Amino acid sequence: MTLFPKTVYQATITHEALHKVRQIRGDSREIVELKARAQLEAWDEQWAREQEYVNREKEKEANAKRAEKLTEEAVEQLDVLKSLLFDSLEKSSVLNWSALIDSRPFREPEPKPPSRDDPKFKIDLPKPNENDPAYNPKLGILDWLFPSIYEPRKNNAKHKLKNDMQIWHSKNAEIERRWSAAVQMYQHAQRDYAARKELFSSDREKRNNESKVMKERYSKKKPDAIIFYCKAVLSRSQYPDYFSMDFDMDYDEESQILVVDYFLPVPQDFPKTKEVKYLKTKDELRYINLSDKDRNALYDNVLYQIALRTIHEILEADVIDGIKMVVYNGKIKTTDKSTGKHISPCILSVSAEKSKFLEIDLFNVEPKTCFRALKGISGSRLAELAPIPPIAEISREDRRFVTAREVASGIDAATNLAAMDWQDFEHLIRELFEAVFRKGGGEVKVTQASRDGGVDAIAFDPDPIRGGKIVIQAKRYTNTVGVSAVRDLYGTVINEGATKGILVTTSTYGADAYEFAKGKPIQLLTGSNLLALLEEHGHRARIDLQEAKKLQEHL
Repeated sequence: MTLFPKTVYQATITHEALHKVRQIRGDSREIVELKARAQLEAWDEQWAREQEYVNREKEKEANAKRAEKLTEEAVEQLDVLKSLLFDSLEKSSVLNWSALIDSRPFREPEPKPPSRDDPKFKIDLPKPNENDPAYNPKLGILDWLFPSIYEPRKNNAKHKLKNDMQIWHSKNAEIERRWSAAVQMYQHAQRDYAARKELFSSDREKRNNESKVMKERYSKKKPDAIIFYCKAVLSRSQYPDYFSMDFDMDYDEESQILVVDYFLPVPQDFPKTKEVKYLKTKDELRYINLSDKDRNALYDNVLYQIALRTIHEILEADVIDGIKMVVYNGKIKTTDKSTGKHISPCILSVSAEKSKFLEIDLFNVEPKTCFRALKGISGSRLAELAPIPPIAEISREDRRFVTAREVASGIDAATNLAAMDWQDFEHLIRELFEAVFRKGGGEVKVTQASRDGGVDAIAFDPDPIRGGKIVIQAKRYTNTVGVSAVRDLYGTVINEGATKGILVTTSTYGADAYEFAKGKPIQLLTGSNLLALLEEHGHRARIDLQEAKKLQEHL
């Protein structure tokens, strides 16, 4: 089964009123947003219920009513767990693609410009007026008689005017500096705001376009789109918030089998309280827990429900009939006590054919009995977490890949690449590009030999900027490579979801091939390029097209 590159996205959501924080994880933004939206809605509903309870009960005894409320919540939690399967049957699992279209506006408030009316931009000192009597002492009789008395007074007034003007100008200059700084900060904030708004819009448009493309690919039953769709379906399924709801999938296009690895809660995650009593004599709350037997039975029942519910949601939502069978593997995340390593053992596994499963009336089944009827396998007590071999596992390797063999060590300056065995030539190209990508930690794998012009090798380059999945095709040709081969490579790049395509030949390319490759993520390597690249990595060889043609004529 094909393993598609997986990128993990995450977000932290909080509910301040409930004092809750949760990490949401998924392998696409849409999945993370669907999970987050469902969780926030559930928290909002919980908060609304609590507020309603407070308003209704505030005139009653707080502790007694609190005990009743906790008992109600405990019973409700247990009831929810007991009806996980049946509650889901009343809701449609079909994904509305429009739910993935983000139409939210940019909600960040636009920066407000500074205002001259703001007190911090106003001077709190009036501008001195040179005509003010304080700066113009009156001339009296004594001043006429004794000018030596008047002159100092006049000079002091002038000095005061000059000093007050300096103070006023200094304060006014400080106000202007504040205003200028505020205007600059506003302009900077405006530019940042515009940039964030543009980034938000472009990112939203990009994600919406990706969703539209994925919708189109889903209608064509492309494996990556089917996996995306099924993950979106399961992400919309609401469970108690202490369930992790992590899962992985793989889809085999030929058999139309979807394998789901569903990571389940462990017994410790489950609620244990069944009742809370208020003891008036001691003024305390007493929590009464489920017995171990009842708790284990509840755990078993819930896990069988989740298995049936997951299969039901996937198959009901399969509107394009792209899935013939679902293989469900219920796994847990734990630690191997003998090695200390993280492991994910499977504790139950079941397969279901779509045509037969949809005939089951899930409203009236007993989950464990139905699971057994589907030939599901599990331990006798799921709460013991006994590992079992799954019916089918997600393939971590591309089934097209074959074991590589060394060829480069067997060539020398006398080797005519154009006359090599075509399978040896493909393995040689794999070795060569493995050497090219090895420095960056990449790897190259050869696909099954088919001589059909498909993918000859896949490179996985981990470089975060230029890296990704790279399709490599090897053409051991003696004639000019035409545009059709380049066009086929480009189609393969698109279908594989690759970032780049490389076409390597022992000959050359026509003008139409180069013209088609312009502006596309395609690199064309001729025989001369190939020889140079081999020599760069310590190998000598030659290419003689005429000799190769003569050899082919004698075959």
